[in-house]
Amino acid sequence: MEIMNRLPIKSILQFRTVSKTCKSMIDNSAFRAHYHTHQQHLLVAYDDLFDKYNYNYVSITDDDDDETFPQQYDYPTVPMLVNMLQHPIVIASSRGLVCLFGVRPKNRKDSCCMRNIAVLWNPSIRRVIPVFVPNVVYGMYHTFIGFGVCRATAEPKIVKITYIEKESDIERISSIPLQVEVFTLSTGVWRRPYNNLPRKSTRFVWICMQVVVDGFMYWRATDRVKTDGGYTSYSLIISFDITTEEFGEVNLPDTLAHASVCNFSIANLRESLVVLYRNVETKGSVTSVWMMEDGVSKMFTKRYIIDVNAPDVRNGRVGGFRDTTVSGFRKSGDPIIEVVDDNKQSSELVVYDLRSKRIDYLGVYGIWGASFVYPYMETILLLDQPNLAGYNEMEASEHLDSLVS
Repeated sequence: MEIMNRLPIKSILQFRTVSKTCKSMIDNSAFRAHYHTHQQHLLVAYDDLFDKYNYNYVSITDDDDDETFPQQYDYPTVPMLVNMLQHPIVIASSRGLVCLFGVRPKNRKDSCCMRNIAVLWNPSIRRVIPVFVPNVVYGMYHTFIGFGVCRATAEPKIVKITYIEKESDIERISSIPLQVEVFTLSTGVWRRPYNNLPRKSTRFVWICMQVVVDGFMYWRATDRVKTDGGYTSYSLIISFDITTEEFGEVNLPDTLAHASVCNFSIANLRESLVVLYRNVETKGSVTSVWMMEDGVSKMFTKRYIIDVNAPDVRNGRVGGFRDTTVSGFRKSGDPIIEVVDDNKQSSELVVYDLRSKRIDYLGVYGIWGASFVYPYMETILLLDQPNLAGYNEMEASEHLDSLVS
């Protein structure tokens, strides 16, 4: 068993076809839960100038050799079950799985009435599972979903959260209908937890901004506090323990708590939660990195500043970049940054080497503000699920239509 755990995923899939004994061992739930290689990949999702309504994807092998990175590119085959969705967005990656969310007409004749679909995708073994998401509302309330894999059981979970959109409605609404529902893949049902729900004054900032760190989901949020003059908002981070299914609040240092939630993002840096604060006075070209220490709320330390326009940075550009934003991190800790030049309409992804202060260009171009990086390890989670990745358009359409009678 220990030897099998060290094998690359291609070898595991080959051994699975050798004999019934190998297949039985690999299909064992305990083996699937604990198997993962140490080879990290970076799934880059980006909108290009030619297809503004669907993501393009490239997977980059994130090895330890800085001299060879980035040289190993792979363009994963996007399952038809994903392509059939309208305006799909990536929610998060966790334990080698990627969760996407989109909409689809309830039938081909009625394009105005939509159903909401989440898709769990394992790009390493080309497994994909669609999940119908019920009770999604927009208007007075707003619904979004989060995703993560339980550390203890390797159980994929989707959490659906509804919050009050306008602060003027907070006082007159006593409780939020179906505020939280949780879906577990093994049971295939949505259920309602009743403990430790978010406060009704909380407003989430969720799109493309959820991260999973050490068994917790995290989102940016604002808490709207009533004052004599109306409402005052301050920024915070909401956590969700994937194992216990309890919510928590991560308070921020005053410098960040009183900053606009639009000026910072969150990320996973070597299994630590970090806040990335963009200095608006520098037009976003300077980002400070704050790390949460030992999971202690409000114990954030400012680690360093990222400034790719600094005089000593070898960026190969005369005059520097017009705007920048950190999209993610390599396994080494080096940031991956979306940059845009004055002379270009599209943006480009670069890697900034913190030690040599050198910039390497990844060759990924897209629409500014629409490039995201999701690290993932190779895993065999979902191997026990039906292989739906090979569906053609008709088969995928029929399967999605069958999710709801």
